[in-house]
Amino acid sequence: MIDKKHLDYLTSIVGEENIKSDKAHLIAFCYDATRTRFEPDAVVFPRHEQDVSDILKYCNEHKIIIVPRGAGSGFTGGALPANGGIILSLERHMNKLLEIDMENMVGVVQPGLINMQFQKAVEEVGLFYPPDPASEEYSTLGGNVSENAGGMRAAKYGITKDYVMALRAVLPNGDIIVAGKKTIKDVAGYNTAGILIASEGTLAVITEITLKLIPKPKYKKTYMGVFPSVDSAMTAVFKSLAAGANPVAMEFLDALVIKALRQKFPQISLPEHAGGILVGDVDASSEAEIESQLQTLKESFAANGSIDFIIARDEEEGKKLWFARRNASPATMIYGTKKLNEDISVPRSKLPVALEGIYKIGEKYGFNVPCFGHAGDGNIHVNVMVKDKTNEKEMEDGHKAIEEIFQYVVDLGGTLSGEHGIGTSKAPFMHIAFTEAEMNLFRSIKNAFDPNNILNPFKMGL
Repeated sequence: MIDKKHLDYLTSIVGEENIKSDKAHLIAFCYDATRTRFEPDAVVFPRHEQDVSDILKYCNEHKIIIVPRGAGSGFTGGALPANGGIILSLERHMNKLLEIDMENMVGVVQPGLINMQFQKAVEEVGLFYPPDPASEEYSTLGGNVSENAGGMRAAKYGITKDYVMALRAVLPNGDIIVAGKKTIKDVAGYNTAGILIASEGTLAVITEITLKLIPKPKYKKTYMGVFPSVDSAMTAVFKSLAAGANPVAMEFLDALVIKALRQKFPQISLPEHAGGILVGDVDASSEAEIESQLQTLKESFAANGSIDFIIARDEEEGKKLWFARRNASPATMIYGTKKLNEDISVPRSKLPVALEGIYKIGEKYGFNVPCFGHAGDGNIHVNVMVKDKTNEKEMEDGHKAIEEIFQYVVDLGGTLSGEHGIGTSKAPFMHIAFTEAEMNLFRSIKNAFDPNNILNPFKMGL
């Protein structure tokens, strides 16, 4: 428990209405999408950047742990107070759109602004912010930056880091820093913004974000490719991109997911002969370019074994094609009572062999492992399905299977996480992906920013 004198001082900074230590608030801020629970000692809602600075300065002097938090929608425990301390919640007050600069095509936001709110605001003036994590309707932009969030449009447009031009942040000692500029080119000094992106709140508290915007595409169409096997679908992914296709998204469903969708949602029409499906969008500034892109995809898919290629006639039909992908995750629960899901990523050319190896590991332990995800950028959502979560042996084998999958993916040149981050849940596996020299470098960076280790400590295996 935190000493009352510390709570009193923090109250003097933010006001009584912006600090909570009652049981209801501690429970509300003790979990994320992992459903693991760690109660904080208190929750503080800073009103502005100076509050953040004053709070961090005091807590640094008194060695009080601070855990920054946005919407708490993360999948790896990155914003959980696993070691106690204070939750610094940025969603209540620091959630504003500060500027849309039309001339320089940038948006300036506070970290608590919801991703979808920002997307809608910039699209109203003819601009476009592409990063679209599945949690876009409730995740915050500060959380997106801290986790380097991806999304379905990453195949064409990239991920969060590709749009961060500058950050304002507060160091653990209370110092306020600016990292990056509005300028397109900036090679003066270290890339501090790059270090803060994906740092999961372990180095500084982000208080302002400058994001690159692009013109909003005028036209969009949805397509679906049907394949006899997931292997042929995965081969078509990198072959079609190499042939010049440039889809906004290229999502995949394997045979197990397709089977689950048929059972869970009998109202949707999925081809019975499908062993693998690719679904996505193409966009462009002209209809001719749209048609050219679709033709490239159709020809390349056919050359790699597709048995059908469907183009949505309108937006309503497009939503129907997307329904299967958007409901893939809940559908997989027909295979068990517990899902051990990970978001590994591999080079696109390794997708066929990656899935083949993942299925073999599942067979070794007797698990169904339905897979789906962002094939266009090599990001696979792996789901090891445990039939009986109350069976200790099954759960133990499930975690063994996950560790073997991580090792296999890293051996292919892949990574432990394509978008969810490391947090606490993947921290035990960092040794698979990084050498001791690399981990020591990470620790040195952490120590340079946070020598007292007060800011979201012991995350990412640090």
